[in-house]
Amino acid sequence: MKIIKQLKIVTIIAAIFLVTGCELDGGESLNGASTISISDDLSRGELPQALTGVLSDMRVGLSTNTDVLGIVGREYYYFTSSDPRYEGDVVVGNLNNNTFYVTTPWGARYAAIKDANLILEGLDNTTSDLSAEEISATRGAINTLKAHELLMLSNNQGDNGIRIDVSDSENLGEFVDRAGALAAISDLLGSAATDLNAGGDGFAFAVPAGFNNLRKTDAATGDVLAVTPADMLEFNRALLARVEAYRGNYPAVLAALEDSFFELNGDLRKGIYHTFSLSGADLPNPLFIALNQEANVRVAHASFLTDAEAGDGRLSKAVQRDENREASGLVGTHDVAIYSSLTDNVPIIRNEELILLYAEANMASNPAEAVVALDVLRIAAGLPAYSGATTPDALEDELLYNRRYSLFAEGHRWIDMRRFGRLAELPNDRATDNVPAVIPVPANENQ
Repeated sequence: MKIIKQLKIVTIIAAIFLVTGCELDGGESLNGASTISISDDLSRGELPQALTGVLSDMRVGLSTNTDVLGIVGREYYYFTSSDPRYEGDVVVGNLNNNTFYVTTPWGARYAAIKDANLILEGLDNTTSDLSAEEISATRGAINTLKAHELLMLSNNQGDNGIRIDVSDSENLGEFVDRAGALAAISDLLGSAATDLNAGGDGFAFAVPAGFNNLRKTDAATGDVLAVTPADMLEFNRALLARVEAYRGNYPAVLAALEDSFFELNGDLRKGIYHTFSLSGADLPNPLFIALNQEANVRVAHASFLTDAEAGDGRLSKAVQRDENREASGLVGTHDVAIYSSLTDNVPIIRNEELILLYAEANMASNPAEAVVALDVLRIAAGLPAYSGATTPDALEDELLYNRRYSLFAEGHRWIDMRRFGRLAELPNDRATDNVPAVIPVPANENQ
């Protein structure tokens, strides 16, 4: 049976169980909530818990997916005493389409999409006191999150394709290739933007902490305001900028950035994040590993160190180990050190990436402006301003260099090298190793 069909009962309910035991509008206990109650008639009280389900599933499989992308992108190796397939199958590029490193990210992304579809169906059927503006704002926010999850799937599968239409688990849509998927995701973000624009001044739920960077300050009182649909639209436009860059539609990238939270000279960390905690009802950050561990380690690929310009402060993302770690002929001298605790946030998209997208979108049409943007990141990293050529090839090299070091271990490198046709440049440390171009579709998904 297809994985997507198995998601008829999804982890939205598990997430609801974890929130609280209070009563919902209409007298239904959260511990008794069901997908039927959500999709048939979504109440105001159910809405926050239903949103929690989407955001919770968005984090499921995050470490597995990030590790696979980090390995095939030759950013780092993941050595674990419990499963040698990371340094075996994944580094060799012989990916088994019926193994956790393929099926877990696929299943988790479609579970989050299923959660979103249940809410969208419930909004269509609701008899609650939600206003038309509140329904529109919620629909826009949910479709923005759904578009993100579809993009994560498409990034992995490439021209293997993904299903866009999975609203009816008994009648799934056909697979579409990479170009078709990106076009559909762009369209979905567009319809979500229309809904957010019609969403009034507030949401019918408290926007989670991972979106706090979108909050504005009241100029008169200094009070920090709640996230509004207009603020959420900035996230939507940031995602659209990424999608349009992947499509090579650079005028659309610049237009989207103009309406996003992009700031050329702003805080590089400003963005949207997955959040974590040590609460028994939540999840810890699965990408944090303390330095100098032995059983499970993420070690930077040697080329991350040797290819860097002298003085690049972004090298602090890899910290030298007390003792080298070796597995199956692969050696790591430096631990990946992106996160410092189990409660650190993990970025979904942030301003540093938007600056890189701005530089990319200007490379051909306005190379001088592209250099201005790249210099923001170079100078922030302790490097001198760029003094190289401004030919397309030279600027592409400089862009990819800065994307590599600014977004290290965030899952971008392999995707970037593929979309610029440069996968063959990624290193292989053993004669048996290869870099795959796509992640296979799970075996039980009939194309």
